[in-house]
Amino acid sequence: MHSADWQLTDDVDDFLARAGDFLRSRRTVHTTWLTLTEKLRTLGAAAHGAGVPVLGRLERGGEVEAAFFSFPRSRRLTVTALTSAQADELAAQLISRGHRLTGVTGEQDTAAAFADAWQRRTGATPTVRVRIRLRRLGTLTPPDPFPDGGARSVGEDDHEHLMSWCRAFAADVGEEVTIDAGSWAGTRFAEKRYTYWQSPDGTPVSMAGANPMVAGQVRIDPVYTPSQLRGRGYAGAVTAAVSRAALAAGATELVLFTNAANPTSNALYERLGYGLVTTFDVYDFTG
Repeated sequence: MHSADWQLTDDVDDFLARAGDFLRSRRTVHTTWLTLTEKLRTLGAAAHGAGVPVLGRLERGGEVEAAFFSFPRSRRLTVTALTSAQADELAAQLISRGHRLTGVTGEQDTAAAFADAWQRRTGATPTVRVRIRLRRLGTLTPPDPFPDGGARSVGEDDHEHLMSWCRAFAADVGEEVTIDAGSWAGTRFAEKRYTYWQSPDGTPVSMAGANPMVAGQVRIDPVYTPSQLRGRGYAGAVTAAVSRAALAAGATELVLFTNAANPTSNALYERLGYGLVTTFDVYDFTG
């Protein structure tokens, strides 16, 4: 492999012209890349609070074999599947270009290979912060019975309440993000469509978001129920409602992520029909 095989750009249109077919060829595992590049393409980097990302592709013989993105503020790498040799070469190239990473996210073998290469070349210590399951819907199996209440779309009048729940969700999963009226448009929460599950008296008790459809795929995210209301079936009900609506709107694939350390949520999504596809590891680099 030659270093020239890795091409870096901050031009999303150029990146998609070369790597778009590659990303769509494995749309399930490339869900993050598909939604990110679509947001950058349609709304521009200014709509993403993390700044303009570096987009990279590994191209040989006119064929793209891998891709990555990294935002300058977080300095974290998110990468598609790599061999150990490809991971080592990418680490070498990024170091030679002055990149100083704080972590990497990728499928387990890839993330481990890159973390090992980064440690050997920089001395940084890699630590797995979280392990994430990627799940895909097979046959939707709604809860039986449904909890009392029903689903409704979240409207403009709900915006303050929606932001408060997104803040609570971010705190629950350890995301460091400011969510208020001024920052909302630049967060990853802004472009989604949200649904509440509400009690019979109209009080919201759970919510689910859905990303815009890309390549026939919709990713459900986030799903949140306040801690005092959990264990009553609300999350399952609202996820089923959002899933059914996405399928009715023409989606041919639905996916979502779960924390591998949360057996309750993993069991819930299994019951709904979301089977395991693969596992991603999120590493932090220190030292």
